[in-house]
Amino acid sequence: MLNKNEAKYIQSLCLKKHRDASGHFLVEGIKGVDELLNSNFSIKKLYALQDWAHLKQDKAPLVRVSADELKKISGLQTPNQVLAIVAQKIPQKAGPEKGKLVIALDGIQDPGNMGTLIRIADWFGIDTILAGADSADFYSPKVIQSTMGSFSRVRVCYGNLYEMLAASPVPIYGALLRGSSIYQNPTVKEGVLLIGNESNGIHQSIQELITHPVHIPRIGGAESLNAAVAAGILLSHLIKK
Repeated sequence: MLNKNEAKYIQSLCLKKHRDASGHFLVEGIKGVDELLNSNFSIKKLYALQDWAHLKQDKAPLVRVSADELKKISGLQTPNQVLAIVAQKIPQKAGPEKGKLVIALDGIQDPGNMGTLIRIADWFGIDTILAGADSADFYSPKVIQSTMGSFSRVRVCYGNLYEMLAASPVPIYGALLRGSSIYQNPTVKEGVLLIGNESNGIHQSIQELITHPVHIPRIGGAESLNAAVAAGILLSHLIKK
């Protein structure tokens, strides 16, 4: 049975200020919670319908709720069987490393884009994203939902992006119109792929840190590419076998 205070608290976690104050965030839906159960995140409580497949899990206390109750606490238009309250991880400092490829995000503010970029990183085996402080919050429900479970395998480290990249021991690849064609770039085993803001691109000050400007040659008439789409294309050529 779901009480009024619990419902109010869960609903509050849709706002960043309440997530920050509590140190908790929400994961909704079968796919996201399945990935969560197999991760090292600490689950504080689960709220699930009677027909959820993992009612007998032993990782967290579980409250069985009705469809109406789940709809009341869900941020989704169509709630999907289960919702979890999860502890945020302690923020970690990170930077480019020798022998490793990471993604850096400069002002990616759209939650859907951020979530898709995390999912793309996971697809290509990249476990670390460096993000400027003005990028979308990793723990936003829309970001978590857009990752389709990849949030459990990819960490996003926030900070001053210029400072994180300034002392990079590996090449920094950035999508710029003046760059060389990505189709001609050799395979990359270490480095940083820098992706800019959806509307304004990469800040001028950070552009100065790019050692390998690259671009995706345009064949048709589209004016631009979505940041996540561009990242997927760039990675597919940087990591080509």
